[in-house]
This record gives sequence, structure tokens and C-alpha cells, in this order.
Amino acid sequence: MKKKVIVGLSGGVDSSVAVHLLIQQGYEVEGLFMRNWDSSINNDVLGNQEINNNICPQEQDYMDAQAVAQKLNIKLHRVDFVQDYWDYVFKHFLDEYEKGRTPNPDILCNKYIKFDKFMEYALKNLKADYIAMGHYAGVRYNDKFKEYEMIRAVDQNKDQTYFLCQLTQNQLSKTLFPLQALTKPEIRKIANDLNLVTADKKDSTGICFIGEREFTKFLQNYISNQPGDIVDIKTNLVIGKHIGVMYYTLGQRKGLNLGGMNEPYYVAKKDIDKKIIYVCPASDESYLLSSSCIVNKINWTVELNNYFKNKNSFECSAKFRYRQDDVSVKLIKLNDEEYLVEYETKTKAITPGQEAVFYLNEICIGGGVIDKVMQNAL
Repeated sequence: MKKKVIVGLSGGVDSSVAVHLLIQQGYEVEGLFMRNWDSSINNDVLGNQEINNNICPQEQDYMDAQAVAQKLNIKLHRVDFVQDYWDYVFKHFLDEYEKGRTPNPDILCNKYIKFDKFMEYALKNLKADYIAMGHYAGVRYNDKFKEYEMIRAVDQNKDQTYFLCQLTQNQLSKTLFPLQALTKPEIRKIANDLNLVTADKKDSTGICFIGEREFTKFLQNYISNQPGDIVDIKTNLVIGKHIGVMYYTLGQRKGLNLGGMNEPYYVAKKDIDKKIIYVCPASDESYLLSSSCIVNKINWTVELNNYFKNKNSFECSAKFRYRQDDVSVKLIKLNDEEYLVEYETKTKAITPGQEAVFYLNEICIGGGVIDKVMQNAL
């Protein structure tokens, strides 16, 4: 009997080709379209004008998913996770920004929605054996250690293991990633050969619930302005005003509105309590450099004892943001909740609230939240 796979069919080219590949591999395949955001639930905040702007065009995505399902002759289901997304992703997103931190909602969406609520629905309600996604990543079983390993995609430019670092062994055991060995051009060629409506569809970028709008304007709908001073960190002089510390991120240069200065400035430090943004001339990046940080809420995708002699102190590589080149790091366990992460090469704009994701060669071994950064010049 064929194994049944439910594919997260998003209306994009990647998940479309994932369906085709799984059919070719002999699985019984069905699609499941997720609806995770609905502007109308915030009618009191956004107003009718915002809703009518169709900021996150999920209905068009759904129609594209329907067209792909019809073309590939599979059944398509639709499920609503709007409340779950609000509770587990968006509320945390807002809470972190109010604290002056910079969260990554895509990682939370994978952890709590796609590989939790979606997986539960597919396995229980649709009687699936596995779920599959159009992510650029892979899963393999290590016979020696009797556990699953999440591995990077062949297309390093598209690899998405960074966003999947919170997955567990149970989730990996029930997940297929059919795109691991393919590059984006190869995927588009397959879609064109199949004459799929998504073949040349533009990749989605950014955060779905924000859409094409300016990020700060979106946040202002939920977090009230808290004006304060912009201070030159080198001279301690006030050189401008801002509308709220939480709207800015470390290393940001655009949007500071510091007219009349001799050169651009970047955000070097934030003080949420005093409502101060500290900035420095772009010619001096020393205030963005650090050599260590503390990471907490770490999820290990594998059992560390299988890969390191001492899981309390070991070396591997890390990414502190998506598509960043790997940085060689040493991890030192501080307690059950935290690790000190040291890096020999001073690294720029490590940002509290973002995720540090750890690798051993091609294996993504886990990731956690950057809690504190030891900046060299501060």
C-alpha cells in the first residue's frame, strides 16, 4: 500500500514541484492549503481601507494551489490556522518588538504552525503517514545513532535549514523535503515542463502579514509611538529624534532622518527604557562588532553526545541571520537554559531576538534565541 503524504501546497512554485516529485516517487499525495492570517480579525485596528488593500493575497495563492492540484490530479484541502498563528506567532512577534528585540516569525511559524498544527491535522484528520513541504532542506536517518538528521539543501543560496532549526526528532521523522537535491532553476524548469501556473510566479519575500507595506507603518498599528532622542554614541550629543526605539534594528541606516550630517549613520545600540537610539557614523563599524553572545531557548535537533565528546563545550559553525556565511564558533554551556557562543572572527550586527543556528558540516544541529551580545566597542 502506498504511503500517504500531505503536502503544504502554498500556491508557490516550490511546493507545486514538491507534489510532482512525490507522485513520481510513488506516494499517494494530497495537498493542504493553510490560511494563517486574516486582516479582518483586526478590523478595529486596521480599518476597512487596510483590509481592502489585500496586503497578503492568500486568495490568489489558494486559486493557484487549486490550479496546481487540478493539473497534477490531486485532492486539495484547506485549513484555517488564523487563531493559532495569532496566539503562537504574532503575539510573540509584538511582545519581542515592544522589548526592543528583533524576532523571526518564520521560525515560530515553522515550529508552532507548519510542523505542529499542520502536522497534527494531516496525521489525524487526513490519515497521512508523512507531511511534506517545499522547503530547501533535507532529512536523512542515521543508522548508527538511530536518529534523524536535518541537512542543508544543495542550493546553498536557497537553503532554509536556518528557519527549521526548532524542529524535533518526532517532527523530522514524519517530514519529507523532496527539494533538497535541486536548485531553484531546476525547480522552475520542472514546473515549466509541466506547464504549471506557478512556474514563473515570483517568490514570496518578507513577512506575509506585513505584505508590501512599510514595516514601521505596520508596527504602528499595534505598538504606539514612543518618541525619544537619537544620540551620537561617540560624542554623546543628541543629533535627532525618533518615533520609537522598537521600530529600529541594529545596523539599520535607512529611515533615521538625520539630514545635514556629513555621512550616513547606523543604529549601534538601543536603550528601550530611556527611549534612546545610539548611532555612529557609517565609516566606523566597530560599534557593531562583537566576539561573543549568549543564546537561550535552544532546541537541539540531534543528541549532542553522538557528535561531540563534551556537549558542555564544543566547536561547530553558526549562522546569526539567514544567508549569512557560516561563522566558526565555540559553545560553552552556562546552565540548562543558556550557552555562551564565542567566535574568533568579530562579527557584525548580531541582534538580540534573532536566532543563532548551529551546524556540524551539512547537519543543522539546532538553534536558539540570541539573548545578549557582548559588543566590543561599547
